[in-house]
Amino acid sequence: MRVFHYRLVAQASAFCLPRRQIAYRWLALVFVAVLAAPAAASPPSLAEVIRDVQPKMVKIYGAGGYRGLEAYQSGLLVSSQGHILTLWSYVLDTSYITVSLNDGRKYQAELVGADPRLEIALLKIEAEDTPCFALDEAVQLDRGARVLAFSNLYGVATGNEPTSVLHGVVAAKTRLDARRGVFKTPYKGEVYVLDAMTNNPGAGGGALTDRRGRLVGVIGKELKNSLDNTWLNFAIPISALAESVAAIREGRAPEAVTEEDELPTDPATLEALGIATIPNLLDKTPPFIDAVRDGSPAARAGLRPDDLIIFVGEDMVQSRDMVVERLRRIDRREPVRLMVMRQEELIEVTLTPD
Repeated sequence: MRVFHYRLVAQASAFCLPRRQIAYRWLALVFVAVLAAPAAASPPSLAEVIRDVQPKMVKIYGAGGYRGLEAYQSGLLVSSQGHILTLWSYVLDTSYITVSLNDGRKYQAELVGADPRLEIALLKIEAEDTPCFALDEAVQLDRGARVLAFSNLYGVATGNEPTSVLHGVVAAKTRLDARRGVFKTPYKGEVYVLDAMTNNPGAGGGALTDRRGRLVGVIGKELKNSLDNTWLNFAIPISALAESVAAIREGRAPEAVTEEDELPTDPATLEALGIATIPNLLDKTPPFIDAVRDGSPAARAGLRPDDLIIFVGEDMVQSRDMVVERLRRIDRREPVRLMVMRQEELIEVTLTPD
């Protein structure tokens, strides 16, 4: 600008213009240049961000009521075909999972699959062109970044009411395995620790975004410190979940064998393993262990009553019938690998036949 000013003065002097007129012309040119320059993009307002995110959020209703457990949680749409990312929890342990969209429409959702190690599940509703987050566009944040937490905490929204929004910052980035035995959770990876009070009933499965509404993570389950009874508010980064979500959506998990000629002639059974499950009274009775026979493979592996079987080998099982079906594919003489949930801990065992 100084060089430009000198050039203008030199040109004006050649025409013998007064200095005041030179100054006026210089200011006029600067003013025109400022007006012609493109305006810097201003960040969207908080209201605009919230208005854009809300249609991508859903309210989920399912099982609950036992011991005061809430029958609702949150979720976020991750495809225009109605795929919903949420937490894997007892709320989904039912044949009738109801999803309420931001505009009040209600759907019955299908459980596509889950990853208990990451504590996430993928649901599907029969809806098209749904507003959604793109997982491959998720961002990562550093400590001190401002965030928004969208969720149906306390079940405030039931129809077309918007989900609740909390504003806060990322207090820390850490790994949950550093708190093993204090905060009990199957997930041991990196999390965003938040100063926003997201650790409330119904908030689990909600979306964490940055100040521009870009997806950052999924709000985790309620976690309580077993030493001092304090609660941990956290979210799991999308970068830790995206690959698993893609695998579940694409059906890359092993499928059940249906051809009879591929089944062993003498398959494994619950009775042979020494396991008695709770009575099979429902279409999808959860595979809880009711009793373990003394001296059996199950007893030697350390299984206990009230353990919930969630994996047989590499296959996730959601009912007693699925456990029986999966065991039909294993020869009675082969070891059987199980993963069970005991309270809030995942335990892998191998049952060795007699």
